[in-house]
Amino acid sequence: MSHYCVNFMKSKVSYILFGLSLFCMTLCFHFETATTSSQTDLHALLDFKNHIIEDPFHIMSSWNDSIHHCNWTGITCNISNERVIYLNLNTQGLVGTITPYIGNLTFLTQLNLSFNSFHGELPQEFGRLLFLKRLSIYSNYFSGNIPSNLSHCTQLIVLAAGVNNLTGTIPTWVGNLSSLVGFSLRRNNLHGNIPHELGFLSRLRILGLGENYLSGIVPSSVYNISSISTFSVTQNHLHGNIPDDIGFTLPNLQVFFCGFNNFAGTIPTSLVNSSKLENLEFSKNGLVGNIPKSIGLLNGLTILNFESNRLGSSRPHDLGFLDSLVNCSVLEYLGLEGNYFGGEIPNSIANLSAQLHSLTLGSNQIYGSIPVGIGNLSNLAILELDNNLLSGSVPNALGMLQNLQELYLGGNKFSGGIPSSIGNLSSLTKLYMELNYFEGSIPSSLGNCHKLLLLSLSNNKLNGIIPKEIVSISSLAIFLDVSNNSLSGTLPSEVGKLVNLGELDLSDNNFSGIIPSSFGSCTSLEQLYLQDNYFEGNIPHTLQKLRGLEDIDLSHNNLSGMIPEFLGDSIVLQHLNLSYNNLEGEIPKNGIFKNATAISIYGNKKLCGGVLELNLPPCRNRKTSLVQKFLAPKLAIPIVSAFVFLLFLSCFLAFLMVKRSRKKTSRREDLELQISYSVIAKCTGGFSQDNLIGSGSFGSVYKGTLPNDGPTIAIKVLNLEQRGASRSFIDECKVLKNIRHRNLLKIITAIASVDYQGNDFKALVFDFMSNGSLECWLHPTNNMQHQTKTLTFIQRLNIAIDVASALEYLHHSCQTAIVHCDIKPSNVLLDNDMVAHVADFGLSTFLYEESSNFSIQSTMSSTLKGSIGYVPPEYGMGGKASILGDIYSYGILLLEIFTGKRPTDEAFEGGIGIQQFIAMALPNHVMDIIDPSIFFGQELDDENQQVEGEENALRRDFDIDVETRYKCLMNDGIVSVIQIGVSCSANSPNERMHISEVVNKLHTIKNSFIRIRHSTHATHRTVS
Repeated sequence: MSHYCVNFMKSKVSYILFGLSLFCMTLCFHFETATTSSQTDLHALLDFKNHIIEDPFHIMSSWNDSIHHCNWTGITCNISNERVIYLNLNTQGLVGTITPYIGNLTFLTQLNLSFNSFHGELPQEFGRLLFLKRLSIYSNYFSGNIPSNLSHCTQLIVLAAGVNNLTGTIPTWVGNLSSLVGFSLRRNNLHGNIPHELGFLSRLRILGLGENYLSGIVPSSVYNISSISTFSVTQNHLHGNIPDDIGFTLPNLQVFFCGFNNFAGTIPTSLVNSSKLENLEFSKNGLVGNIPKSIGLLNGLTILNFESNRLGSSRPHDLGFLDSLVNCSVLEYLGLEGNYFGGEIPNSIANLSAQLHSLTLGSNQIYGSIPVGIGNLSNLAILELDNNLLSGSVPNALGMLQNLQELYLGGNKFSGGIPSSIGNLSSLTKLYMELNYFEGSIPSSLGNCHKLLLLSLSNNKLNGIIPKEIVSISSLAIFLDVSNNSLSGTLPSEVGKLVNLGELDLSDNNFSGIIPSSFGSCTSLEQLYLQDNYFEGNIPHTLQKLRGLEDIDLSHNNLSGMIPEFLGDSIVLQHLNLSYNNLEGEIPKNGIFKNATAISIYGNKKLCGGVLELNLPPCRNRKTSLVQKFLAPKLAIPIVSAFVFLLFLSCFLAFLMVKRSRKKTSRREDLELQISYSVIAKCTGGFSQDNLIGSGSFGSVYKGTLPNDGPTIAIKVLNLEQRGASRSFIDECKVLKNIRHRNLLKIITAIASVDYQGNDFKALVFDFMSNGSLECWLHPTNNMQHQTKTLTFIQRLNIAIDVASALEYLHHSCQTAIVHCDIKPSNVLLDNDMVAHVADFGLSTFLYEESSNFSIQSTMSSTLKGSIGYVPPEYGMGGKASILGDIYSYGILLLEIFTGKRPTDEAFEGGIGIQQFIAMALPNHVMDIIDPSIFFGQELDDENQQVEGEENALRRDFDIDVETRYKCLMNDGIVSVIQIGVSCSANSPNERMHISEVVNKLHTIKNSFIRIRHSTHATHRTVS
């Protein structure tokens, strides 16, 4: 028995030892295998690095032997086996191709190379990534066909390959990727049909195929995707009818985007069975017939857009379906413009959704009057009724739409007066009432619309004077057009308040009197049309301040005197019409006057000279002819003597009057502006840290409120212990007393006193800027109030224009040119309306008026002035301050505004500056380096958020599909702005753009943006 037990124990020990031995061998094998596999990943990553041609942010510098590859930038590994599972190099500016060895990263689950500049074909080796769930190569330059081996990646959840140069067709094997939730191939060069196999993707939520060359009809199998929530095939070449059973095959459809296609036929009534529909978008197609009256059964609709089709029959009751839309209580956008709807607007419009934001009925054949009940739509921001057959008077009820921003009534048959109640629309930005039969005077109440960008009242029967309240609307920026009416009287001097206006058209009226000299303040004017009136007197010399004028028409008036020489000095003037006036004397020969085809001077019988092509008689000696005509030889000497004496006496008396007036004015201003040290100390709480709003090299800035409910002010207190502070105070005072401009920080007073301890005290008091500095908005810190805010494209553009306008004034409109010497974000302050004001003139310099604006010398020391990153390179080599130095700083500022990156950003180390870095991105990669918060905000990271992010991106894709505004803005507008910034910040001063040209170009970009937004305003309102 014992012998058996001993043998049994020996046998058991042997088995245990064998098991341990086998386990150890297995561990060693797995360790060796894992090590080998990890080395395989390493080699694959190194080969990936070798295929990178450009790496502007030096991302690949971390990919070296000094650290483990799992710690390289963009790499995430599985902790247990050190295999690479995430490769994320999104938005790094990388240029290169994709190595075939990417297929060796066999544990990879996420690959994100979006927003770079990869090119070449996608390798077939992608098919080896069997665990891949997310493949994002969005916005690159990949070409060729979609690799067929990608069909092996059956775990794919997201496949985002939009915005590339892919060719071929959509592969049928996509239908086998049953896990797909997001699939986007928009903006490529794909052709052929949409494969019916897409109908197998039962989990698909996002489908983006827009902007390709696809053709055929949408296969019926696609309509059977039971859980699809977003379907976008916008802007292709699809054609055919919408299937009649669409409502039954898409019962769970939420968002249906098919705009910008060639769908024909009628709207199937079965569509209403898609009861979950929220957004229905079929604009820019060829649909015919009527909208089903049962459309109101889709009571969850927020967007209903059938713009630019062929719907309607031009008959009564075409708009009967609006009655059923009363049930759509969350409807926000109703787009019906550009069809053939006839009949009257039903009274039921008053009962539409209280959430309705946009209502577009323009360009149809609707007649009758506007229902008074339209005033019930209290949330309406856009109302488009233009280009119809509407008649009668415009109801005062429109004045109840307090949120209305855009009102389109032009091109109808409205009569009667313009309702004064429109002046109640304080949010109104655009008002179109042209091409009607409005009569009577223009209501002065329109002056209450302080946000108007444009006002169009042309081609009506208006009479009376133009109210000064209208020409005092300083927000007007696009145009003011009252042409082809019967307005009369003189132009009020308040016209000078139109400082932002791009186009003014007062033609074909009965205006009289002189052209106001205050026109010289309208520094943004590009087109000025005053023809066919009764203006008289000389062409005002103040027009020479309007450096951006491209087109001037003063023809058919009673103007007299000589043609001013300054008109020939303009470098942007393209057309000048002075015909049929009483102008006389010699025609200038400079600038536009060299081109006979660019000017028109017919009907001025006393003109002479000019270029030969004008065929005018030569000018006689003017002095001789005057003496011969007016002075008899014997009377010449006494008459001339008397004339000279009277002229001298008049000048002397005028001098005394002006001097006395200035003295009184100076005394009055001194009394008004006296503020003591004690008042400053009290209103700042004893210069409390709670009221400290900024600090600089020479002092600190405090916020305070003057006594007796006085205004809020900003007080810049000089630190007189800082070397150069006193000199800075003197310099800033010298500059500020000589300047005054809308975009320069207004000084209230300067204080030179002593504090309570008897120490010298010096301070400058300014208007308080409630929105802080541009620095706070571009680079907010955690404790800043603006940290959750962002600047839109148009806000950034406005700020850029404001700063450029301020520099243009300093450089060219002051008696002595001034160089600011410290243009940077912290010296740009924003008021309550986000208007920019350039501040801090402590380093500013006056310039001699020698030689030219491009070679003038400083009267001050040539000590290096400015802030690091903004100082032009020539200053560092001993060059003196010049206006071209300011332009360099402005160029850097402009690049910073639109990229969100400081010039001292660590990304620009290693010999490459912000200017060179951005110049390399022009023109095709600008959107890769632009501040994303301009439009879309930050990206989402985790899987669920990423799916939502993809869906939001797809909806933005749709926005781009149907709205050319964004295309123009992103592909043209921003690129143009960046090009200006690069040009202004060129290393060579001679290559920098003239500041007047900068102002003109920025205004052109802005006006183009706004006009494009107007031309596609209906679709833009869908996005809003």
